[in-house]
Amino acid sequence: MSLPLGVPRHMLVETCNALLQPERFKDYGPNGLQVEGQAHVHHIVSGVTASRALIEAAIEAKADAILVHHGLFWRGQDGAVTGWMKQRLALLLAHDINLLAYHLPLDAHPVLGNNAQLGLRLGLTVHGTFGDQNLGLWGEQPEGQAFSTVDMLAHTLSQVLQRSPVVVPGAGQPIRRIAWCTGGAQGFFEAAIAAGVDAFITGEISEPQAHLARETGVAFLACGHHATERYGAPAVAAHVATQLGLTHQFIDIDNPA
Repeated sequence: MSLPLGVPRHMLVETCNALLQPERFKDYGPNGLQVEGQAHVHHIVSGVTASRALIEAAIEAKADAILVHHGLFWRGQDGAVTGWMKQRLALLLAHDINLLAYHLPLDAHPVLGNNAQLGLRLGLTVHGTFGDQNLGLWGEQPEGQAFSTVDMLAHTLSQVLQRSPVVVPGAGQPIRRIAWCTGGAQGFFEAAIAAGVDAFITGEISEPQAHLARETGVAFLACGHHATERYGAPAVAAHVATQLGLTHQFIDIDNPA
């Protein structure tokens, strides 16, 4: 028997779960289906965050499902459905749109995840992992293609991410071994230093990391939480859409953070 238009919702959820294996992670919120919409899906919109702007754009695109990195529900919320939460949920429910969110599992996928996709765009070969739950990656460029200075690395990041990073240059040594972890991974800096790298790339910087970079000589480059995490959700959604015979559209809602 042929399926109705699209695929059943449970098939989409099961395919995403099998790919990203959320049960492997201790996370800050629920991974998987966060808001149930219509029972069949044919068009997926992907984005970084389940903001009202993304939901409205998905409605305009006639999406049946939205797949994001940052969902609606996080540990520590009071659970009240008021204000911005009510507005976002009201739009999803009124238009019967499924919302799927994958946080750490989407960071960590070795091919399609945020970290793997950023490394791919920088031409880095992964040699190892570091940090909590082995989320961070470290590696190098191919022989003869190493970034010789922090300025060269910062320039490449500016071109790739279309925004200038905040740079604490460290000791100014040649950049050969690089660690990276997208988003708000500034707390991984000490683990990156322990891995023996020359530079660390992430999305955000807090006050202590500037001092650590100066004192250890390891360069720190903060490139934007949103900017570094634009690649995992569309890579996963495109992969799943191809596997299931669905259509997919990535919608990037700009965010300066």
